[in-house]
Amino acid sequence: MTNIAVLGANGTIGSAIVREALERGHTVTAVVRDPAKVTEHHAELTVVTGDALDARSVTGVAKGQDVVVSAVGGGDGPGHIATIKPSAVALTEGLRALGEHAPRLIAVGGAGSLRTPDGKQVWDAPGLPGFLLEIMHAHGDALDHYRTVTDVDWTNISPAAHIAPGERTGGYRTALDDLVTDAAGESAVSVEDYAVAVLDEIETPRHRGQRFTVGY
Repeated sequence: MTNIAVLGANGTIGSAIVREALERGHTVTAVVRDPAKVTEHHAELTVVTGDALDARSVTGVAKGQDVVVSAVGGGDGPGHIATIKPSAVALTEGLRALGEHAPRLIAVGGAGSLRTPDGKQVWDAPGLPGFLLEIMHAHGDALDHYRTVTDVDWTNISPAAHIAPGERTGGYRTALDDLVTDAAGESAVSVEDYAVAVLDEIETPRHRGQRFTVGY
């Protein structure tokens, strides 16, 4: 049993991670700005108020945890710019304050900075709308920050190019910085299987201090 705090626990990805963790027998603390929005109920689930943009708040909710998962989002493009990298900075600062007792950090990343088969990056594809580019680059900036951090035990997990609620198959493939695609060149993963990958990494760490990605 692992003590896991999930920031952004009422979002699409965060709530899937909470459910997967509870189903595997872990103890979960859902960290949200508005506890009333958490609809999950479980004997091993505690809901607390916290702010991923506030390093002191991060320190408080992370104390006594084994793992902190950041699944925070910002809604639209400007929201992501205001949330994703600033939360990465606050998370690392907040965990750093706990010193040797700091839990591991697992951060939900983005697909934009992944390499495509033509040697470019996902965000280089022509015709992408401005708001999507803002979201992609917000995650890329956060990843750049994590890669400067050597005193916090972090892992950043990028989804496939397309992620949406669907079926939990329990199967996926991984790569480090290259987009995972299938035989038809499509890159996709369900939210449920992304959550499986997150919990697999928590239970069996393989990518400390790295970004990796998952897809079918």
